[in-house]
Amino acid sequence: MPVSLHRSRPARLAALGTVLAAAAALLAGCGGTATAGAENTTYSTEPSDAFPVTVTHQFGETTVTAEPQRVVVVGLTEQDILLELGTPPIATTEWYGEQPYAVWPWATDLLNGAEPTVLSATDGFEFEKIASLEPDLIVGTNANMTADDYTKLSAIAPTIASVPGAERYFSDWKGQTRQIAQAMGRSAEGEKLITGIEEQYAAAAAAHPEFAGKTASFSQGGPWEGSIYVYPDGLNTDFLTDLGFVITPGLDEYVQQKGAQALISGENMSLIDADVIVFATESAESLPDLLDFGTTRSLSAVTGGRAVYTDAELAGAIYFLTPLSQKYVIEHLVPRLEKAVAGTSPQSVEG
Repeated sequence: MPVSLHRSRPARLAALGTVLAAAAALLAGCGGTATAGAENTTYSTEPSDAFPVTVTHQFGETTVTAEPQRVVVVGLTEQDILLELGTPPIATTEWYGEQPYAVWPWATDLLNGAEPTVLSATDGFEFEKIASLEPDLIVGTNANMTADDYTKLSAIAPTIASVPGAERYFSDWKGQTRQIAQAMGRSAEGEKLITGIEEQYAAAAAAHPEFAGKTASFSQGGPWEGSIYVYPDGLNTDFLTDLGFVITPGLDEYVQQKGAQALISGENMSLIDADVIVFATESAESLPDLLDFGTTRSLSAVTGGRAVYTDAELAGAIYFLTPLSQKYVIEHLVPRLEKAVAGTSPQSVEG
């Protein structure tokens, strides 16, 4: 289970010069940009924009001169957007869950035969491995990329970093979708993805007027080092507010750094009590640790059948918060929220 979506990366590779030299050598040995531009036969759509295109991000602007064919994802979730645009990446980055190719079940049908290399972010970006893949575009809109990382990655290929002003891993999903779609020459298609999700939320909210104005809390599914990580309003909570819920107030006081979750101790669990609580649990085995944490069992949402306990796949879809994963969230979470608002939610990850 991801303890914190904003997990800091460990120390980076020490010498920028060494990395850039290695990248240049790898590219030269493999035929340079001519090889990097080889056709990607797994692509299933055509670009609708004219190249070159220029994408704005937190470190400035990146110009993409031609349709990218070899896209490497160095962030945690961007593969979903590329796949829904019909452009499978040649590499993804493992976040958690150890899914095949780091692609979760809601997205696997869109691989179109692609078998991406899976990168690790455990010790920072794998610069030499990325260079060896000969990308012609690097996507890191949800990667906690630093300016130094950006410089190193840009020496390998044009690189797209986070939305300007984004908070670490919590880069706005709409902004990310627009950035990636623009880089791929599919701006109109990106807007359709965003509009489609907005319409689905609006339809679900209209079908469930009982959601409107109800308070809701979203919490990770178990304690970690003496605290539970709970999401204040605006931090990965759109999936609830877009349905009409209001995020439980007062959590900001327990946020230790900007753009992070609130850390709630066992004795303060009453702070997250609400009309509905969504716990991102991932297995039946995790429930006892959650329920035995501080005063959790006595929360009115828990005793009153108004708490939702997700399975692993639904938790992952909520954490990803991409257009593709949100389709899964709407389909699978809304029925559970119906039961929670009615006070009939079972104390089970099966819903």
